[in-house]
Amino acid sequence: MSTPVRHMPPLDADERTSLESWLDFYRVTLDRKCEGLTDGRLREPAAAPSPITLLGLLQHAAEVERNWFRRVLAQEDIPPIYDPEAGPEGTDGGFDLAEDATYGKARAVWQSEMDRARENCAGRALDDTCPFMGGRVTLRWIYTHMIGEYARHCGHADLLRERLDGRTGV
Repeated sequence: MSTPVRHMPPLDADERTSLESWLDFYRVTLDRKCEGLTDGRLREPAAAPSPITLLGLLQHAAEVERNWFRRVLAQEDIPPIYDPEAGPEGTDGGFDLAEDATYGKARAVWQSEMDRARENCAGRALDDTCPFMGGRVTLRWIYTHMIGEYARHCGHADLLRERLDGRTGV
């Protein structure tokens, strides 16, 4: 599994291209933080006392993709991936690791959720809305939220990766 090339978002693009490019930039950044580590290292909580791991962050990213682009935007009635007992109103967690969790499995699930997210967004305008928390939310708001979500977790991943093997700047 090779990590896709990370492209700098264009400096002069239209709004949709900017939002999608920044989201993809952070998606690839998170993937690069995991690249080259063994499953064992990806499972290590490296910033005590926090139990967060790089593999948990990757699973969480899949949960968040599913939550916002499938459960909210497309109104799909599907359970969370990593906590199916929680049902459709469950969390977007994914941080806890099953004994058989691996990078390969988590990355494949995450990639599948990103593919579905892109499909669900393709035919919608930024101003299109869907029901959420008793109101309406736009695709623009979801994109903006997801950029913030990924940026925050890429910061976590920076710290974890540096603590695991000293690698920075990926």
